[in-house]
Amino acid sequence: MLESLLNWRKKTLNLYEKKNLIGNNEVHYVNKKVLKGPFNENLDCVTFGMGCFWGVERIFWNINGVEMTAVGYAGGSTQNPTYREVCSGTTGHNEVVKIHFDKNIVSFETILRFFWEGHDPTQGMRQGNDIGTQYRSSIYTHSDQHFESAIRARDSYQNKLNQAGYGKITTEIMSLVPFFYAESYHQQYLAKNPNGYCGIGGTDVKF
Repeated sequence: MLESLLNWRKKTLNLYEKKNLIGNNEVHYVNKKVLKGPFNENLDCVTFGMGCFWGVERIFWNINGVEMTAVGYAGGSTQNPTYREVCSGTTGHNEVVKIHFDKNIVSFETILRFFWEGHDPTQGMRQGNDIGTQYRSSIYTHSDQHFESAIRARDSYQNKLNQAGYGKITTEIMSLVPFFYAESYHQQYLAKNPNGYCGIGGTDVKF
């Protein structure tokens, strides 16, 4: 009886979350542009995992030259996961932020600097007090050039972390990983809830 009740509750919650996936016309709460685009062909794109995606997204929507940010899930084994499924650890997805930026205004190297300095990339499957596969450090690139740049940046930053007494970088770097938009209530969460939780913090080691 109890097992049946729990299974019913789980299905109900998953259905609720799937109904709250964003629509094609949803607008970014901060910049008032359509979240899913279409985007100018001159924009570059990269997807980062740095811990809880609420705080990560706030870092990047404030950068001059960043045209769009959106939170979502990537690096897992299933299609269109819900937040609850991701938090269960069974799908292998990561909480991530997809960033579209104008390379004529802000370089990929600058975007990477905010990535490396904005979190601790040596912690494995966690970020501070947030523990789980969905909090791992990751860079999911959308071009070969960006993939190679990310590898070089990782190696360079590793040298600086070594000098500061930190361990090995555990950042997952991959290309062309499918991205799934998170539910509407997660998008630009800290703009909608200024006093909301943010567990993001770096190492104080400059890139």
